[in-house]
Amino acid sequence: MRRHRKVKIVATLGPASSDYETIRALHEAGADVFRLNMSHGSQDDIAARHAIIRRIEEEMDSPIAILADLQGPKLRVGAFARGEEDLIEGAAFRLDLNEAEGDSSRVCLPHAEIFAALEPGAQLLVNDGKIRLRVRDCGPDFADCEVVVGGTISNRKGVNVPDVVLPLAALSEKDRDDLEFACELGVDWLALSFVQRPEDVNEARVLVRGRAAIMSKIEKPAAVRCFDEILEVSDGIMVARGDLGVELPVQNVPPIQKRLVRKCRAAAKPVIVATQMLESMIESPMPTRAEVSDVATAIYEGADAIMLSAESAAGQYPVEAVTTMDNVAREVEDDPTYREVIEASRRVNRQSIADGIVVAAREIAETTDIKAICCYTESGTTALLTARERPHVPIIALTSLRATARRLALTWGVHCVMTPELTRFKLAVINAARAARAQGYAEESDQIVVTAGVPFNVPGTTNILRVAPCKESLIYATDPG
Repeated sequence: MRRHRKVKIVATLGPASSDYETIRALHEAGADVFRLNMSHGSQDDIAARHAIIRRIEEEMDSPIAILADLQGPKLRVGAFARGEEDLIEGAAFRLDLNEAEGDSSRVCLPHAEIFAALEPGAQLLVNDGKIRLRVRDCGPDFADCEVVVGGTISNRKGVNVPDVVLPLAALSEKDRDDLEFACELGVDWLALSFVQRPEDVNEARVLVRGRAAIMSKIEKPAAVRCFDEILEVSDGIMVARGDLGVELPVQNVPPIQKRLVRKCRAAAKPVIVATQMLESMIESPMPTRAEVSDVATAIYEGADAIMLSAESAAGQYPVEAVTTMDNVAREVEDDPTYREVIEASRRVNRQSIADGIVVAAREIAETTDIKAICCYTESGTTALLTARERPHVPIIALTSLRATARRLALTWGVHCVMTPELTRFKLAVINAARAARAQGYAEESDQIVVTAGVPFNVPGTTNILRVAPCKESLIYATDPG
């Protein structure tokens, strides 16, 4: 299925989008990647949605990426005797390990790890930051706090601790079970929540054993502070702005988003911008102008993908939300300013032969009448490097590996086509020309750029580039091999 845009769309599945008809409609409307949220629904629910996606993929002969998003450890207060209490600004409030029901002066926080990391002056945010507490005194089993911002606190509300790196593993026991389940199911990407340090990613990689690509969610200040190290050990990044906006001043989030997207682009690793992109479409068939501008900003920045969460999982207008994203993306990418912004932000340290090949491919495409860049790839690296250049022509990634095609469905500008294993470059050129014509990217009278690695089927050997006609008789006439 050919898309008329470069940025990809991630749609979260949920109660509003769990049946075959809706999931197929979402894909037809523009969803390239489906997110399975392991925080909601049983493993049976997840397996059923996975099976539907794979059925649609086979019917439409269109590689689809599936992203399983692990829940991560959830920090929550305990229960209150009356269900809820009002906390008044300036009042004292204690958090402790006492499992007795709470009142207006205290409540249980059943996470000894938090108390071990707290220091006086640290902040605790309750219920997505609606209530803010400042630690005045603390010990191994308590924290005496002052209420900085008051409000109603109720049973089992979430707690954020932005000022300290918590001695918590990114993978809970539930996450470990879900990770193994998702890998056995055959998902393409695993998103890790609560990442604070590169060691969290390395721990997951040991468990994954190469069965899926790993995406680190950047949702904590600690992850922002050591982002370069996390990026180095991750296969992709999700900028989870919702939690970032809770734990950091909201005005800090836009520049962080821009900085992280550029670093991912330079590293040739896919980056998703996520959370509240079209939030009003949960209940409305039309987005706000501010939301449209927010989506457009992520596209102008060169993000690989933009994501819908509750809009497609639980909203009343899931297909309309995907259609809106698709329309915004196509309009932005048709804007001449878009190319100016993308090209001005292209800053890459190129060091390898493959780097030189993909740069040459882009420059040839920009200076001559080339219709597409066709790259053969086993591991997906060549396609990622080509996408890093953000060429103005389509990228056709040809691979014999279904897993590679699916993972690349998340990458900017990449259209994936399955091809048999090849041993000769002339056959590669012929296959590339056929794919470009069949997918509607070129006619027989057009030219394409073909990149590949010789010997074939060996990852990391991209070393050859050819400008080729799309007409097979001309390929045979101009290729002595």
